[in-house]
Amino acid sequence: MKKIFFLLITLLALAACTSRKSDFRNAAKSISTDDLRSYVAELGSDRFMGRKPFTEGEDISINYLAGQLKLIGFEPAFDSSYFQQVPMVEISSSIDKVIITKPPETLFSFKTPDEAAIVSPLITKEMHIVNMPMVFAGFGIIAPEYGWNDYAGLDVKGKVVVVMINDPGLYTGDSTLFKGREMTYYGRWTYKYDEAARQGAEGILIIHETEGAGYQYTIPRKSSISPRLYMMSDDNDESVSSFTGWISSGAADRLFGSIRINVDSLRLEACKKGFKGFPLDVGISLDIKNDIRFDKSANVAGILKGSENPDECIVYTAHWDHFGIGEKENGDSIYNGAVDNGTSMAWVLSIGKAFSKLKYRPSRTVILLFPTAEEQGLLGSVYYTEQPVIPMEKTIACLNNDGLLPIGRMKDVTVTGYGQSSLDSLTLLAAARQERYVIKDPESHTGMFFRSDHFPFVLKGVPSLYAKGSTESREYGKEWAAQKRKDYIENVYHRPSDNYDPASFNFEGIAEDAALAFRIGYDLANSGYYPEWKSGSEFKQLRNK
Repeated sequence: MKKIFFLLITLLALAACTSRKSDFRNAAKSISTDDLRSYVAELGSDRFMGRKPFTEGEDISINYLAGQLKLIGFEPAFDSSYFQQVPMVEISSSIDKVIITKPPETLFSFKTPDEAAIVSPLITKEMHIVNMPMVFAGFGIIAPEYGWNDYAGLDVKGKVVVVMINDPGLYTGDSTLFKGREMTYYGRWTYKYDEAARQGAEGILIIHETEGAGYQYTIPRKSSISPRLYMMSDDNDESVSSFTGWISSGAADRLFGSIRINVDSLRLEACKKGFKGFPLDVGISLDIKNDIRFDKSANVAGILKGSENPDECIVYTAHWDHFGIGEKENGDSIYNGAVDNGTSMAWVLSIGKAFSKLKYRPSRTVILLFPTAEEQGLLGSVYYTEQPVIPMEKTIACLNNDGLLPIGRMKDVTVTGYGQSSLDSLTLLAAARQERYVIKDPESHTGMFFRSDHFPFVLKGVPSLYAKGSTESREYGKEWAAQKRKDYIENVYHRPSDNYDPASFNFEGIAEDAALAFRIGYDLANSGYYPEWKSGSEFKQLRNK
């Protein structure tokens, strides 16, 4: 609390300095809807070919971003280059059918990818899996702080684990169970994959459920039929299972129906503390063929060095990648990603332009980072946090955005991860200047705090902010805004329909969000303040290491 008080004193002193106050205001005026529109129209155009790593679209995308960084006065962040090369492996998995067996009988098969969306992360060309035993392991969680262990008493080595998505708290309405409806990291598919591998499981299948996942089954389905990117590992694939994936709710009904179990009832049983997993008394057979390609993709970053404390930095992030050219929908096969993540890249560039307009260079360094392969599991930002321009312990904060909807000015500032760090206080101040209010993400059950490029910074102990107008339109209200979000998730998200529309895109709200983030970053960059994790945050100990 004392540190926040001294920060406020510093900010008041800055505000009292007439020349700096005027300097900030003039710089903030450079954030314009015209610039935002120009950036998104370009980044969301067919010329960028869907901005997929390892393609010609990557070359076009990263060179465009490097050119814009140079144009606004940000220097190359990686010695003399705007590019940080990230070594990865691309694996395309082919699976004809998935057969459920009860030897010697074949019970039924799942259609791929419509019922089973399965991939293999192994650098192995072929795998033949025959009658591998299956085990149900509840939510697939081991969380000592919650007194929870879904793997207790289960032998899953060499077997296939089947688990529920999300946390037990979501489905019970019990606010004391984990974090109630707010997803913890234990609810994320990435954690469940990792935990299954740690337990020695040969494979893992997650039962899809739209509320718990935060998206429809079409998302993992499409992901499974596209080439997947993975970080290069040093352990000869020992840290991953042979295959991972999702099954649709209908497929789960068939699987558990074969042993006379209702999935919805089972989900509620699995929410009870002390629930015991069990063998399914069936096996799974499938053949996997992998096409493997080794290459590098690039993070893109520019730097504005601080005037007094250049060894400390604020980082703004927005991933540049999307899905390239893929499965056709309504005659369109280019996944342009105008909203995901063209609008957020425009947000970062506009903030960077504002910093470059300052006559008084900020005390701390400012970095604009566009990570690669966010859509593949935050790979670019993970790599950056392992190989940063400025060490993580000197990285003051990360301000990230993802999927900014161009639907006009909003009354709210929705913070995903609200309550985690003292960045909330700065956000409240900046929002008040815009006559806006701050709220916790009402859709925190979807786990967005763990799904974007600030999260690898969080795992390194860096307080991070993911904030945007989302919930209440100044002009049309809450119900209208909710319908816009719903329409986007159901009809546009990760689809070829994510296109730039000059007639409907309204950038006034994104400009306001950029001005808010510029204000917060400016205040951090011109103070000696280190944001802190709050006492109840599970990430507090990471900063203290």
